Amino acid sequence: MAISVWEKETYYAPKDVVIVGCGFVGLWTAYELINKNPKLNITILERGVIPSGASTRNAGFSCFGSVSELIYDVQLMGEANMLETVKMRYDGLQKIQNVFGKEEIDYDQFGGYELFEDGGAYDISKLDTDIAYLNKVLAPVLGTPKKNGKYVPIYTNESKQIKKLGFQNINALAYSPFEGQLNSAKLVLALQKAVQGKGVQILFNTEVKKFKSHKKGVTIKTNLEAVLETKQLLICTNGFVKQLLPELDVVPARGQVFVTEPIPNLKFKGTFHFDEGFYYFRNLGKRLLLGGARNKDFKNEKTTSLETSKLIQKTLEEFMMKRILPKGAKKPKIELRWSGTMGMGKIKKPIIQQLQPNVYCAVRMSGMGVAIAPIVAQKAVELMRG
Repeated sequence: MAISVWEKETYYAPKDVVIVGCGFVGLWTAYELINKNPKLNITILERGVIPSGASTRNAGFSCFGSVSELIYDVQLMGEANMLETVKMRYDGLQKIQNVFGKEEIDYDQFGGYELFEDGGAYDISKLDTDIAYLNKVLAPVLGTPKKNGKYVPIYTNESKQIKKLGFQNINALAYSPFEGQLNSAKLVLALQKAVQGKGVQILFNTEVKKFKSHKKGVTIKTNLEAVLETKQLLICTNGFVKQLLPELDVVPARGQVFVTEPIPNLKFKGTFHFDEGFYYFRNLGKRLLLGGARNKDFKNEKTTSLETSKLIQKTLEEFMMKRILPKGAKKPKIELRWSGTMGMGKIKKPIIQQLQPNVYCAVRMSGMGVAIAPIVAQKAVELMRG
């Protein structure tokens, strides 16, 4: 497609900053940059008609980590790294709520739960000990609210609630009042509106094919004939980043989800985790939204395909009937099935770094993009000059 002189002098004119990826990290970074310096000429490039990663295709959780997941993270990357990433997630969730109204993004803080079974990967005999440990190390770092001079517990053992919630074959339950749920697409739209209202340009259907750093900035070639020049380039394509930066430790991870028809007398509200977060579900009004199970087929779920697979979807349906819904419940109709692409790596810590002169990246959200993106954006802006 040949471009006109008018397009060349406006849409494709030289920029101060080009951001690749119109998901949470890209949008929050644009938000931080334009608020820091309203005179910046910023363009976001998005290869899809709408953001095509996980930002609008996730389960709508605003969570910062379950008990077993954080205990595993300590073993994987040490206590200091665990605390750092959890603080980023927690602070990110606070920022979302401070910037946008609850009704604007359908935010509800019903709390978050983790379900455990006897004989599973996690030894539930350690639950109370692990809860006490996490409450001790996390509360002062996160700065959670206090009551009567003491921090409100981040996690509590709520196993007594299992029967009331109607779960099957579940033997223990941990709870956190600080987790919530939202409409992730409404959050994306709210961010788009916020940045576009201050002059940030978003070009959809524009895929970056290659870029070249030079003394004055970066030259960007896209799927269109237009060539963009920018002083700084920030790549925020998360699970798709290997296509531009194959050397990074980021692996695509498909997260599959479905949502049911309304279920009469659905017994719970909140966000729920099982098996170190590999299974996750929540209420969506009176409907059940359930996702995960990629540990059933790790090899084939390392993909950027946005299709769903029969194996994972069948596994999720079985989990719904054997664990979530009360025994003897009628199987509900599945209204929608979809998937999104997350970015994972050897450790659950985002990569925020300068790659070349004038070229930066902020990727590897490890399935926590909703929560962590606002703080990743702040750190990316601190790294970039100007």
